[in-house]
Amino acid sequence: MRLPLETTTRTREVYEPLSSSVEVYLFYFLAAIAVGVLAFGLYRRLQGYTDGPDDEFTRLDNLGGRIRSAARIAFSNEKQFNRDIYAGVMHSFIIWGFLTLFIATSILALDLYFFKKALGASFWKGTFYVSYQFAVDALGLLFVIGIGMAMYRRYWVRNERLFSRHSSLEDHMFVWILFLLGIGGFLLEGIRILVNDYPSFEIVSFVGWAIALSFDGIFSLLGVSETTTAAAQLHWGLWWSHALLSLFFIAWIPYAKGMHMFSSFANVVARDEKAGTRLPNVPSDLDATNAESMDDFSWKDRLDQDACTKCGRCSSVCPANNSGRPLDPKNVILDLKEYREDLADGGEEVDIIADGGTSVIDAETMESCMACMACMDACPVEIEHLKSFTKMNRQLVDQGDVDTNIQDVFQNVMQNGNTFGDSPRDRGAWADDLGFDITDAREEEVEYLWYVGDFPSYDERNKKVARSLAKLLEESGVSFGILFDDEKYDGNDIRRIGEEFLFIELAGHHVETWEDCEFEKLICTDPHSYNTFKNEYPEVDFEEFADDPMMPFEYEEQWNGDGDIEVLHWTQAVEELVEDGALDLDGTELDYTVTYHDPCHLGRFNDEYEAPRELIRATGAELHEMPRNRADSYCCGGGGGGLWLDNEQEEKPSEERIREALEDTEAGDAVEKFVVACPMCMTMYEDGRKTGDYEDDIEIVDVAELLVEAVETNEGEITAGVDDASETPASAD
Repeated sequence: MRLPLETTTRTREVYEPLSSSVEVYLFYFLAAIAVGVLAFGLYRRLQGYTDGPDDEFTRLDNLGGRIRSAARIAFSNEKQFNRDIYAGVMHSFIIWGFLTLFIATSILALDLYFFKKALGASFWKGTFYVSYQFAVDALGLLFVIGIGMAMYRRYWVRNERLFSRHSSLEDHMFVWILFLLGIGGFLLEGIRILVNDYPSFEIVSFVGWAIALSFDGIFSLLGVSETTTAAAQLHWGLWWSHALLSLFFIAWIPYAKGMHMFSSFANVVARDEKAGTRLPNVPSDLDATNAESMDDFSWKDRLDQDACTKCGRCSSVCPANNSGRPLDPKNVILDLKEYREDLADGGEEVDIIADGGTSVIDAETMESCMACMACMDACPVEIEHLKSFTKMNRQLVDQGDVDTNIQDVFQNVMQNGNTFGDSPRDRGAWADDLGFDITDAREEEVEYLWYVGDFPSYDERNKKVARSLAKLLEESGVSFGILFDDEKYDGNDIRRIGEEFLFIELAGHHVETWEDCEFEKLICTDPHSYNTFKNEYPEVDFEEFADDPMMPFEYEEQWNGDGDIEVLHWTQAVEELVEDGALDLDGTELDYTVTYHDPCHLGRFNDEYEAPRELIRATGAELHEMPRNRADSYCCGGGGGGLWLDNEQEEKPSEERIREALEDTEAGDAVEKFVVACPMCMTMYEDGRKTGDYEDDIEIVDVAELLVEAVETNEGEITAGVDDASETPASAD
């Protein structure tokens, strides 16, 4: 029987079960092969990125800060905890356990190959060794538990978002190999403790100690007389099986799902903090292509594809996917990846995107995107879906493969400067029913230049919102004005549909017009306009297009690059006025039970959640939150051109959202008013209220309409001419 190590020599032999130096050198040889295969695979991956064109945005500036920020995101697992606590705990156990085991192996290698071999000393003993063993057992146990949680969700619960046409054998292999590595390590530790006759200091290896006792009991039940001999033979077999599986996993990483351990972290490091809220500009060169081939996808686009872990979070929150439209954000990213890898293997080149025929992505898939950014917000590895989606939409526009309804919108904007196709002279006609005149900001200096927007200017239902907001601004005593017929469509959604050059025309017209006005702040009725003016107009390189005879502007500067002009959504501006006491409210005027819908472009795009809520509370209305609120808000379905399309779907996103308001909020069907702060949301929800048969159950109102009613309750009619918000609205159709 082998005698146990003395307690005073608290350490162990690394290659204990190997019978000769030949076996040790064989292990070294196999390890060298595994590392070589790993390095070659990583090199090929890196080469695939460097072969791609430069990205449109700076990605590696302040690299140290980026790495620190990425490490905080990765190690805290904050993105995994978002919306899914189970997944957050599961992934935390896996990553912390895996990193602990990796660090433990690195420490062992450092001691064995540097301190012992080079310096003739060892630190892997005594108190350090005992602490090391305890930490490895504790975190290793969490690792196995985490993998077990993943297997339970995948195979027992069978979470549908984990499965799609891109699910493959490698997904199963990845989770099973990790599980076997974790279990195998503990089995190896347990048999080692048994072989060494339970050294007293090894009791800190509490999992291994328990397994050693289990092995002992099994041997007894089987009637094995030479326990130590049997255990030693099993020790040898377990050591080699664990070593070979570990080396296979190392070599396999760059060629399968394990690559996400590198690519996901790199993707978080290279993320754009303003991704989605701004989009890459296009060159003025008309010969430039957008997504004609994979050569048009930057190295960051390719890294996005490799970073995808197939977790399906993007798919589960996508309103297009959930309402039956042919868009699954995960599959789009993975389709592009699969096509790129197929080309690298000599596959046939096809169109990236087209309307029918053979292509990687079908046009209808991209037309389904609402540009709500829910996929990006949910993605734990910071994939920038909207950037690649817009690239493909631009290609559709270049090819002419655009839905006829969208083509009509483009034509309306080009000819009349608005998406309705109505006369520009009628743009300010919504104000005719007011009991006061609105200042022409082109002629007089104002504090607030108010960009009214298309829907408040031309849509009958939203005109009522515009008049309510005008009354609030007039009552507050601030000076404000509008551009009347010099105001055009802001360009936000047609840009996301892919019409970049028309967007630049509109941006050039507006900044040139604003330059001739005197104002302090630019306020917007529509969150889409707010996002575009705040985040995208300052990014446009007007100088590159100013000399183009097709562009109706000569402006060559960067507009508002230093942020001197404050761009606000109207709720932000009015909240400041309410706080300053400019409106007569004491918070007790209204006793409605309401819920509030966060517009995507105000909330997820720009992190403004509180201003509309503070205004609702200021009226005295009782606010009840829907389960999906703030960053988790569910899109109305109108963004990204959705408002202009006739989509066939099982249930409109607007109908699902109203159902949520009436059934899933704490107040339930006691909710009287569904409050919005976006003209597109107003249009979509008025339509959803009809098509979903909710007309008798709930009323759709804007925050401005609530505020006007509250002020009127205190003061009577503050100004004549504001429409009753409860009148039958114009159809969204």
